[in-house]
Parts: sequence; structure tokens; C-alpha cells
Amino acid sequence: MTTAEHRSASPKGLVVVLVVVALVAAAGVAWLLRPDDTTGRPFAMGSPVLQPVAVPSGTCARPATTPFTPTSVTIPHVVKDGQVLALPRDSRNVPGVPPTSAKFTFAWDRPGIKPGSERGNVLLNAHTWPDGSAVGNVMLDKLHEGDRIILRGGRSELCYTVSKRIEVLASKGYAPYYARDGLPQVALIVCSGKRLGPGEWTHRTIWFADPAA
Repeated sequence: MTTAEHRSASPKGLVVVLVVVALVAAAGVAWLLRPDDTTGRPFAMGSPVLQPVAVPSGTCARPATTPFTPTSVTIPHVVKDGQVLALPRDSRNVPGVPPTSAKFTFAWDRPGIKPGSERGNVLLNAHTWPDGSAVGNVMLDKLHEGDRIILRGGRSELCYTVSKRIEVLASKGYAPYYARDGLPQVALIVCSGKRLGPGEWTHRTIWFADPAA
């Protein structure tokens, strides 16, 4: 090949190289832009994939002024209109819990304080599952101080703001959870910590929530 031929061929070779580089770069960008769910990467336990729950603009515009029986609960980013069962206490005077199969159902202590009462804690509980698929797992992951809890029953509605979140040893209990005096609050409890066996966990996590201003 002469010098002239070499000079005339060089631009064509350069074009081929540039096209190859562009194709490789495009393939690399496409791979980087793949959503996580196509890679097979598992989600962390306790973080089920849920759509955020929006609070309608008119929520709690007319809060209840008299006590009512709660039938549903909404917690933004956790659950929307979750069923609340009014359950009696057991033979040991412990508040009843939802059926174990009811992963996103709450229990309200029927002999206890109603939402809208002037004093005392409205007692609620829900399940935590070892595979991370129950509402308790989502609350442990996403419910924090400053978040909203909305209770509804019939045409009544009350909003609460989480003011405190604590974890206590199950073996020691936590007497303030059962308070019937003092300012009105919601006290919501789930199992947490290490699972020791069916229905047995080392800790309990409790959220206290005050009526929203």
C-alpha cells in the first residue's frame, strides 16, 4: 500500500472504530438503566413493595368529638384502610390479637379506651411475620415520629401524630402501654427483635401517637 493509499484509508478505519465504540457505549448505558427488578436482586426483609398511601386533603377536617369504635386505620406509606377488629381480652386479661393469617389487620382492645375519649390510650396491635410480609414489618421499617395515623369508624374520624417510638423487652412488658389516665393517645404495638418461635419474639416495639392539632 502506498503512502497515498494509507492516508485515504485511515479516515474509513477511524469511522469503523468510532461506530464500534458507540455501540459498546450504548449497550453499557442500556444495562445501567435497567430497573432493579430485572436484575433479580432481592428486596430486604421487612420492606414489602407497597405504593405510598396519600392522605386526602379533606382528611380530619372534621375530627370526631365523641368516642367511637374504630373499624379501619390508615398509615401513610404503610397501609390504607386496614381493617380493625374489636376483640375481647383473653383469660389472662391480655388484649386480643388478629388471626395469624390476617397479615394487614389490626386489633383494638374492645374493653379499653375508644378514639375520641378524653383520657387514656387507645390500644392497637398487629402481627409481625418472620418473612417480613406483615403490616408489623412495614411499620418497623417505615413508621417513625412525626408520621400520621388515621382511625375511622362509621362517619367518625381522628388523626394522630406519632410522638414516640420505643422498643422494650417482651419479658419485662411496659406498663405505660395500658395507661387509662393522662392525655388521650393511640398506643400501637407489634413484635420485634429476634423470633424465638411461633408467636414468640424477644422485643416489642410501641408507637405512641397524640391527637393531631
